[in-house]
Amino acid sequence: MVNISSTFQVNTTQVPVTLSKTSEVIRWSFVFLTIVGFCFFIYFMAMVLNVFFASPQLRENARYLLFVYMLVNDTVYIILASYLLLAGLYVLYTPLPICFILYAISSSVFRVTPYNLGAMALERFVAICYPLRHAELCTTQRANIAYALIWLLVVAFHGAELFLMFFSVVNLRLYAICKHDTLLVNPIQNVIRTLSFILCFGLVGLVIIFTYIKIMLVAHRLKSQSSSASKAGKTVMLHAFQLLLCMSSLLSTLTETFLPKKIEYMPITNFFFFTCLPRFLSPIIYGIRDEELKKQIQRSVGKYFH
Repeated sequence: MVNISSTFQVNTTQVPVTLSKTSEVIRWSFVFLTIVGFCFFIYFMAMVLNVFFASPQLRENARYLLFVYMLVNDTVYIILASYLLLAGLYVLYTPLPICFILYAISSSVFRVTPYNLGAMALERFVAICYPLRHAELCTTQRANIAYALIWLLVVAFHGAELFLMFFSVVNLRLYAICKHDTLLVNPIQNVIRTLSFILCFGLVGLVIIFTYIKIMLVAHRLKSQSSSASKAGKTVMLHAFQLLLCMSSLLSTLTETFLPKKIEYMPITNFFFFTCLPRFLSPIIYGIRDEELKKQIQRSVGKYFH
């Protein structure tokens, strides 16, 4: 316990690193790009929410409800992750209990998005492989239940790490810099974290592969590239691409390991390329590709300009 407490004392008395002028310009350039990208993301989300609540056809569709959940989830994650990044870069001290809460929420919502993609892939599977039962199985009520179960699953596996983190600290009155290194107070945390990521991405990856194979078998039997089964297969592959974009956040750990703190602006560039950019692109690509959603957005924009 003494070692853990002293670790926090060291982390809470760090001295800001003096950056070169070039590094500071590069850092603020990526901060600006992140803010611009986030503004576009918020604008797109506002359009989707407006269309979603204005259209009963979308509002009563489980797939679009899950898509809206994913948008809101990613927005919360980007906001919290941005604060945690800036707190680490500019040495913003925060009461330790608040750090725990911010880290718990941000790391939990990060894990929810992959499971959400898996649920959306399963909805397409039911729509194509069990079309007569689709209206019965894929209701908005069941989508809400599925989303609640996703959160229970995330809390169950992530709760062990948070429990260990919280009860390993001696003095909760400390002020700390809110970043993962500061909150890493027990080596078992890394083991639990790694296992939870393997379970999360591995399970969702298997679900997406399974649903894609099943859907494409149906498309092959129909022998029509323009069939709904073929379109559903492409949608599931898009979910696989979205999952890869989500997993790209884990690459920042590799770059920071092999290109460590010698590059002063590495944290912000990692954050932009591996955390923000994938989440900005993923829903926009899906929204543009989905014919019904794209049609409703175009109609809404057309009404606005006329």
